[in-house]
Amino acid sequence: MPKQKLKMGMVGGGPGALIGQVHRKAAQLDEDVELISGVFSSDPKKSADMGADLHLDPKRVYCSLDDMLKNESAKSNEERLDFISIVTPNFAHFEPVLKSLEQGFNVMCDKPLAFSLQEALEIAQAVKKSGKVFGLSHNYSGYPMVKQARHLIRSGALGKVIKIHVEYPQGWLLKKADSAQAAWRKDPKKAGISCCVGDIGTHCHHLAAYITGLKLESVCADLSSFGANAAPLDDDASILLRYEGGAKGTLCSSQVEVGGENPLAISVHGTEGRLWWRQEIPMRLFVQPIGKPVEIQTPGNDYLCEAAKRATRLPAGHPEAFYEAFANIYRNFCDSIRAIKEGRKPSELESDFPTAQDGVKGMAFIKAAIENGWDDKTKWTKIEYF
Repeated sequence: MPKQKLKMGMVGGGPGALIGQVHRKAAQLDEDVELISGVFSSDPKKSADMGADLHLDPKRVYCSLDDMLKNESAKSNEERLDFISIVTPNFAHFEPVLKSLEQGFNVMCDKPLAFSLQEALEIAQAVKKSGKVFGLSHNYSGYPMVKQARHLIRSGALGKVIKIHVEYPQGWLLKKADSAQAAWRKDPKKAGISCCVGDIGTHCHHLAAYITGLKLESVCADLSSFGANAAPLDDDASILLRYEGGAKGTLCSSQVEVGGENPLAISVHGTEGRLWWRQEIPMRLFVQPIGKPVEIQTPGNDYLCEAAKRATRLPAGHPEAFYEAFANIYRNFCDSIRAIKEGRKPSELESDFPTAQDGVKGMAFIKAAIENGWDDKTKWTKIEYF
């Protein structure tokens, strides 16, 4: 039975918005989702122009969120949107998410989940109350070899995990950046309490949690603001990590490291071996059992776990990367919506995408890291997950 094509709406992602076009392309990569509707900007003309560029019906391109939700929720089941993607900046997630859930729409939200931990907790509660499918776009967990790394650790291939190193160095904020991206990310009224930790440190936190399955218990952070637009938010972070069960780790995220071009990387060390993965070479997972040579595992092979196979679209040797990983988050999110529409519980593979609870954990991590990092008197801060 062919997949039912799902109808997608979008809030944000107007002209010049990088993350909006990434969401649109990723969601529609497998040709079983169609963008139908949206309010793409708070500026009515920009929203209309974006809708025209995307060849949408002008009647389903809106000037405000309230107009969109009112009109779309009134449509028949055949015309009604199946989900709405929220791709606005941090400070503008809360209201669109809550209102979309209240109107009975499934929601995909860009990360981090919200402006504050309190907002994140309210969103998680609203998701639970609504019973709708909610996804969070921590897209790096969508790579096939990240899923394979997770499988190897959960199957005990590395023994007990004792050390985790994860890093995400960028360099774009070192010099004055006049772009809209730089402006809102360095503005506490729009970004919240953090720039670097909230933007890319959360990807490190989620990647380590996703691969190892371990819960982060406490942090010891050293934060800095080096860039031209530095104050008052962080643009560089070096964080010591303590996990449940005794594992230790380091997390380094920076937006002022010259030459940093998104080389997200993680290495995990256990009592029986180690593995490591780098986004710059996403099709290679390096695994080294104790006393043995390094193994290189790649997509498209029979030895991979089912989650890694599901996340691979091409035969071995054909490169897949960022858009495909992002699309894997949407694939599982959408398949979970389809499962519920079919009257069944989504499978474990279909449910393999970040949720509101992952978002709460990320916001709790941000809060602890920022509180600790600017306080020279406090060595360790325990993460309160509520």
